[in-house]
Amino acid sequence: MEGEKICLMGLFRDEGQAVSAVRGLKDSGEFHLERVHSPIASHDLDDALGLPKSKVGWFTLAGGIIGFFSGFLLAVFTATRWNMIVSGKPVVALAPFFIVGFEFTILFAVFGNVIGLITQARLPRFKIYTEYDPRLTGDRYGVLASCDAPRRNALSLFFETKGAKVKPFKRAST
Repeated sequence: MEGEKICLMGLFRDEGQAVSAVRGLKDSGEFHLERVHSPIASHDLDDALGLPKSKVGWFTLAGGIIGFFSGFLLAVFTATRWNMIVSGKPVVALAPFFIVGFEFTILFAVFGNVIGLITQARLPRFKIYTEYDPRLTGDRYGVLASCDAPRRNALSLFFETKGAKVKPFKRAST
């Protein structure tokens, strides 16, 4: 059938084999790398995929800066509205206001971190993937690749030479 895509998942026992397969798929121009599943975080797989560094830290930093100034300015605003002079001390006392600023820094940094995580992970995801194997949450690494139907045997052979068990999936092209 014209336009029919076949998805094959290579199930690997070893992280090194999965990394080798990912690099091989990216270097070959005939197969399309769809997804990679890993039972644990893997820096080697991240490097092989060429993933960019996360931007969540910048959200946390921005939240912390906004939080510090919000807390400090809230304390200043509150003190100037009440205008209570105690024992001749200034209304805007820096030391106690820094404490409020510090507490707001932590609070807003957490908010920024959660917002960064949600936006950078593109949550919520409404698309449910049917190309999944339950062994991927245990001890297997999965590399899902797609190709045109006539190239199925070549992709299967590619995975087998890298040391994987092959699991087929059918997907119609969009």
